[in-house]
Amino acid sequence: MKPLTPKQQAFVREYLVDLNASAAYRRAGYTSGNPNVNAPRLLARAGIQAEISKHMAARSEKVELTAEQVLREIKTAAFLDPLQLFAEDGTLLPLSRMPEAARRAIAGLEVEELYDGRGEDRRMIGYLKKIKLVSKEGTLTLAGRHLGMFVDKKELSGPNGGPIPMVAYDLSRLSDADLMTLAELATKATS
Repeated sequence: MKPLTPKQQAFVREYLVDLNASAAYRRAGYTSGNPNVNAPRLLARAGIQAEISKHMAARSEKVELTAEQVLREIKTAAFLDPLQLFAEDGTLLPLSRMPEAARRAIAGLEVEELYDGRGEDRRMIGYLKKIKLVSKEGTLTLAGRHLGMFVDKKELSGPNGGPIPMVAYDLSRLSDADLMTLAELATKATS
């Protein structure tokens, strides 16, 4: 495998910032062609993929993050029973008494003091507590994708994993009716 050029190395560094190939392509200094077309081609190169994988593995090791931990966290949030947040009398448990799995599923917490009266007669009458949990739909979607239950898109490739070669057809000999039928089929295939 040939070593990466300085521009390719810049692409890898920029890609690791936000995992956006088109943006990385522009930030790395590439100016020719359409980034939405050229960036995926660049990203598909074996040398680039190997370099990205190396950096991603090093990053995961550095923060001690494993795929198993991520999947466990997704499972915890996806299958949280909200009853774990409350005492038997229906009051919200203090965070210190909530099970750890329930606490980890909290995306946001807001506490507002409530008062009655004005001025010197004003007195606190309680708290309004709002808890936002992580998205159940989002975590279930992530879990389903991991299990291969959903296919968002299928990628096709040509010989040796390269682009699919374009084939030109001479349609000049087709009748108007044949052209209309072909157009209808193409519309159905893309919808």
